[in-house]
Amino acid sequence: MKLNIIKIIFFIVFLILITSNPVLSKSKEEISIIAVGDIMMGTDFPDKYKILPPDNGKDLFIHVEHLLIKGDLVFGNLEQVLIDGGKCAKDINSPNMWAFKCPTIFAANLAKAHFNIMGIANNHAWDFGKEGVQSTMKALDSVKIKHSGPKGDIGKTSINGTSIGLIAFSTNDNGYNLLNSQDAKGFISEISKEFDIFIVSFHGGTEGIKALHTRNQEEYLGREPRGNVIRFSHMAIDNGADLVIGHGPHVPRAMEFYKDKLIAYSLGNFCTYGIISIKKEKGIAPVLEVVLDKNGNFIRGKIYSFKQIYPGYPVPDKNNRASTLIRSLIQTDFPENKIRIDENGNITRGL
Repeated sequence: MKLNIIKIIFFIVFLILITSNPVLSKSKEEISIIAVGDIMMGTDFPDKYKILPPDNGKDLFIHVEHLLIKGDLVFGNLEQVLIDGGKCAKDINSPNMWAFKCPTIFAANLAKAHFNIMGIANNHAWDFGKEGVQSTMKALDSVKIKHSGPKGDIGKTSINGTSIGLIAFSTNDNGYNLLNSQDAKGFISEISKEFDIFIVSFHGGTEGIKALHTRNQEEYLGREPRGNVIRFSHMAIDNGADLVIGHGPHVPRAMEFYKDKLIAYSLGNFCTYGIISIKKEKGIAPVLEVVLDKNGNFIRGKIYSFKQIYPGYPVPDKNNRASTLIRSLIQTDFPENKIRIDENGNITRGL
């Protein structure tokens, strides 16, 4: 009798685990893309701010691995350098100047979590100069993770016979710069022709709690230009992008459909161990899944609600704050758009 009770308990626990965070089902003719926001797996620079997770961070993504494994393409924005040693290219003694890096062995954490493509175009990708970028690319290559960042670096893969490309933009002239609209348009228009599905990632917009809203205007961080992300995203789709994924403000932002293509204006922070504040909306960590057909057409999507807990790693959020926040931001920022998000985070097109 006691053994039967134990078996029943285990069976109930198993049912809870497999039903608490269901993943969108798909056919072989569909491609599942899962995307998250900013990733910083701790830092070992400078010494006075050194904070690295135990066991080289192998458990940083343990609470989300079961979800990420379901994606055909799993993307995140790696906002730090992977390098052993190296020379910082910034004067970190200047006000509000920061540089982040961690050992190259940490690339294995991303592979373990089932990431297979990373954006390395952001304001920290070049913290250790060209040497740092090359080291990051080599570390990702060593664990078979594609990437896009410096000019000429396009993430390319093929899934079930469907060719997929990803290009990552930032406001840095060392890579694809979203502030240079004519060049950006040319890059997207030409490169998108090579793929069945083409994804554009961008790191843009201002930062912080006050950056929650998306506006059709130029944004700045202090005096630093951070682009007009609505204009850039619409241009990307006009010139061949099937999906646009934004990050940079360190908080989630709204989503919209433009010409039946999905734009996520910011996926916020996802894993910022000991580096970035995770207070209030900065601790909300949405996971976005988008299912496309082999021609890049939107079929369905979903926001899975995660949050960061101290000192900064993602866990499921039973209060669904990510999907609730993004739904609210859509109603405020894009009230007439056809995008709909239900209480479970499912994304559909309204009539």
